[in-house]
Amino acid sequence: MEKFETLTVIVAPLDRSNVDTDAIIPKQFLKSIKRTGFGPNLFDEWRYLDHGEPGKDNSQRPLNPDFVLNQPRYQGAQILLARENFGCGSSREHAPWALLDYGFRVIIAPSYADIFYNNCFKNGILPIVLDAETVDRLFRAVEAQEGYQLTVDLEQQQIRTPDGEVIPFEIDAYRKQRLLEGLDDIGLTLQHADEIRAYEEQQQRQRPWLFDQ
Repeated sequence: MEKFETLTVIVAPLDRSNVDTDAIIPKQFLKSIKRTGFGPNLFDEWRYLDHGEPGKDNSQRPLNPDFVLNQPRYQGAQILLARENFGCGSSREHAPWALLDYGFRVIIAPSYADIFYNNCFKNGILPIVLDAETVDRLFRAVEAQEGYQLTVDLEQQQIRTPDGEVIPFEIDAYRKQRLLEGLDDIGLTLQHADEIRAYEEQQQRQRPWLFDQ
């Protein structure tokens, strides 16, 4: 998992409440357990004007010009500004996979579905919780200024706006450290590879019958 460093990037506003995981990545695209390849079908039903199917050439599909991610001013965005209860619905981990594969490293919203929120941290996405009033203010700022960028400093737990405002945010210390170090569950386990190997060797000496083929 890539380490999370300070970002100064474009913000894309998704002004919808209760965005569920089937809207984030529709069910027909859940046929792979790889973490990559889902970005082109992120928000598929809103992003394209036709019906998407696995294996379809997305470059040949008609885009919905009214959808935010298709607008030129938001190209390259790595922060998604969203509304309350983002990521509700099914527990599919493909949802953060699709967001990350598209390029999003940060989501800002007033609230999230619990399972989606936890899955974000496991996949290198920082989900920031801010109060609804602050989120409203950010939506207005993004709309008013093309190319609007925010700086997200995880180490300092701060968001900095172009006009110098500093917005603090809370995050669990353990999750923060894992993002800073780029450690998913597998990476965390591999930090103890020597101890695991030593334990297995000890067990093989003490209980050899467990290892008989």
